[in-house]
Amino acid sequence: MIGLGLIGGSLLRALAASGHQVLGYDADPATRATARTAAARAPAGARWQVTSTVRDAASGAELVAVAVPLPAVGDVLDELVAIGYSGLVTDVTSVKGPVRDLVAARLHGPHSRLAGFVGGHPMAGRETSGFAAADAELFRGCAWVLCLDPADDPVTTLADWLDVAALVTGLGARVVPATAAEHDQAVALVSHVPHLLASALAATAAADPLALTLGAGSFRDGTRVAASRPALTAAMCGGNAAAVVPALDAVMASLTEARTALTGGTATGTAPAGADPIAALRPWLAAGHAARTEWPPAPGPTLELPARQDALLRLGRGGGWITAVAADRRTVTAVRPAR
Repeated sequence: MIGLGLIGGSLLRALAASGHQVLGYDADPATRATARTAAARAPAGARWQVTSTVRDAASGAELVAVAVPLPAVGDVLDELVAIGYSGLVTDVTSVKGPVRDLVAARLHGPHSRLAGFVGGHPMAGRETSGFAAADAELFRGCAWVLCLDPADDPVTTLADWLDVAALVTGLGARVVPATAAEHDQAVALVSHVPHLLASALAATAAADPLALTLGAGSFRDGTRVAASRPALTAAMCGGNAAAVVPALDAVMASLTEARTALTGGTATGTAPAGADPIAALRPWLAAGHAARTEWPPAPGPTLELPARQDALLRLGRGGGWITAVAADRRTVTAVRPAR
């Protein structure tokens, strides 16, 4: 495990609690010290080791999980190549296209011995960060995207994907198959733009002391992720700018429709005489109300699917997920949303 923040530290804890032998490394000496202290206090049989170098953490490992912010991913990959690591690599970065490109540039390089790569992203973030916030139960029930590539441009083999999927479902997560591009478009809407909206709302409200005093549930829930470290949010949103910009434009256009309903379309911001902003706003609110009351989607019946790339991607595109991978890797246990 390279990187011991919230996600990396939680994955370290979860794997150790599941009986895996786990080594972890973080570039920050204080984080390594915290993780070592926590390891000594963990129950017997659920402990991990913390190393002082990437080489020590990766040496002899079958799988290395990279859990660092996007700007640091390339450096970690370079170090893995430099030390001659020859196993499988996965990651938990919140943007997948740029990571895929970084891996592709190294996977078949003249000095690379990397066996393969599976891009991943557990949808289990919190506004807290650091190893102190790590939780072995963080991934239970969460959606964990694992990326499959277009057939004409492979970076990930199906065999490697199934191995990582088996590991992830063993932690209680729901694996969602998707291409890197599909992932980045989807998370722009449900993660990255919400971070920007939360920050904008929090900063705007901060100018009014009375508003902050009156802030309650809707303000708390609407701004929760604004408490995330700005550097992490900037790396996440900036690294996915190509998908975030159109998603942000769509939300801003929708908010403009709400403003039009409230003002009757006037530039002054005041509804004309006889206008009814309440009645005008109701249709705009109806779509969001329906979407939110129907989320999360209820699971449909469990089914068995062949472990084929086309079948897996169809499942993910339809909002389905995988709960188990057969030992022989021929089938997966899957669930589609109830309709």
